[in-house]
Amino acid sequence: MKDSPSADTTVLNATPRAEKRTNSVPLTAHLCLLGAASFWGLMAPLGKDAMTHGFDGIDMVSFRVAGGALLFWIASLFTRREHIAPRHIALLCLAAVFGIVGNQCCFTIGLSMTSPINAGIATTSMPIFSLVLSALVLREPVTWRKAVGVAFGCAGALLLVWSSARAAGVEIGTGNLRGDLLCLAAQFSYSIYLTVFGWLAKRYSVVTVNKWMFLSATCLIWPFTGAHVLSTSWAEVPLKTYAETAYVVVCGTFAAYLLMIRGQQVLRPTVVSMYNYVQPIVAALVSILLGLAVLTVTHAVAAALIFTGVAMVTLSKSRRDLEQAARHATSHDAAEKGEQEQRD
Repeated sequence: MKDSPSADTTVLNATPRAEKRTNSVPLTAHLCLLGAASFWGLMAPLGKDAMTHGFDGIDMVSFRVAGGALLFWIASLFTRREHIAPRHIALLCLAAVFGIVGNQCCFTIGLSMTSPINAGIATTSMPIFSLVLSALVLREPVTWRKAVGVAFGCAGALLLVWSSARAAGVEIGTGNLRGDLLCLAAQFSYSIYLTVFGWLAKRYSVVTVNKWMFLSATCLIWPFTGAHVLSTSWAEVPLKTYAETAYVVVCGTFAAYLLMIRGQQVLRPTVVSMYNYVQPIVAALVSILLGLAVLTVTHAVAAALIFTGVAMVTLSKSRRDLEQAARHATSHDAAEKGEQEQRD
């Protein structure tokens, strides 16, 4: 048996590597959420164009859930098989109602009815919904830093959307009211999923969570939409529309959910939802790279506001942080009291 100094030396030598791995986990989670937001930022204009030239909102929702289920079940064949409790499968089915069915149905159909500009404005509501729900359901503290961070991010996203609308000569508010409300409902539905069912994503692997959720969503949606999808005039759909739909299914659904759930496993619901504000940045950046827009001071200010907001929410104290600080303060006070009594 090794003596204690040798064991202590081993622990000390291993500590920096352990800390390095621990510190890299949140960074990886943030990069995953950034990737998911980038895919979703491109999905809105491409999906809108596809739903204008060949497919409608019902078709697109059906393709997303069925395509996502197929891709995640194929991916599960190449990952370690994971046992999941039957009651957790039932909970994942319920989570799919809010995380996929409610979110995708409302947003995709809403996007087909309103303008991408109005849909972009609606997406800025998710962090606000998540902030309120986290306070009510998870008892997460609404600190000044968190509230100001959400406000900064919202202001930056709205500034970008307004700038894009002005550059395109589109008047904000020209969308369809029902479409706008559906896009808002999509954000609220996903906020419920993040807040109430987020712990399931931390318990199982990304592929396991998604394959059951998308399978459940497919079983819920296709009995109502299957006949409509099969009646589509496939020969009349342009090749460009097929390519845009493939992007929505593969990148905007499979890859985006893969990355988003990975980030959700590590970060708090409010932090996860803050990356919705990155989507307008992606849309603006793509427009600039394609020569459709010019980088302006407005873009720089909006991006600075968004990333400042994300940083503030990320660095804000969670309930666990405050509880740990309280326990540490209590133990410290008790130790000082004991030392004082010994001196007396």
